[in-house]
Amino acid sequence: MLKRVYLANPYGFSQQQRSLLLPPIVQALEQLGAEVWEPFARNNQVDFSQAGWAYQVAQADLNDVKTCDGIFAIVNGTPPDEGVMVELGIAIALNKAIFLFRDDFRRCTDSEQYPLNLMVFSGLPETTWEDHYYTSIEEIGSSHKALYRWLQSS
Repeated sequence: MLKRVYLANPYGFSQQQRSLLLPPIVQALEQLGAEVWEPFARNNQVDFSQAGWAYQVAQADLNDVKTCDGIFAIVNGTPPDEGVMVELGIAIALNKAIFLFRDDFRRCTDSEQYPLNLMVFSGLPETTWEDHYYTSIEEIGSSHKALYRWLQSS
């Protein structure tokens, strides 16, 4: 059975980002054997013309984070997208497998150890957090990184 990975990202808000940035990341995750749950694709059943659509989307995303096996969170930006941060916080609280992607070279932190707010790393191992941190699409498929090992484990 494939492990379900929730792809927390802000790219669905822009047609250009949705068509150019999301597909290579989804493809890299699928090539490793993950079942990718991308929230913008999964919420296409919501009728955005109806009252209450925002709550329906939020609840669907919350339920997907609860149901998934792990989260691959795109944490670009200074600071990263607030919705992604909420999804990541939920995943951390639920003790899900956590993987972070940041190909943004800007630092957004007070810590010399971490490139982002230290709380973003609270769901990762203290000494091997970098195994869960990805800085390029090519790195996603690396057998030396935590995502590969996690997806290969039963």
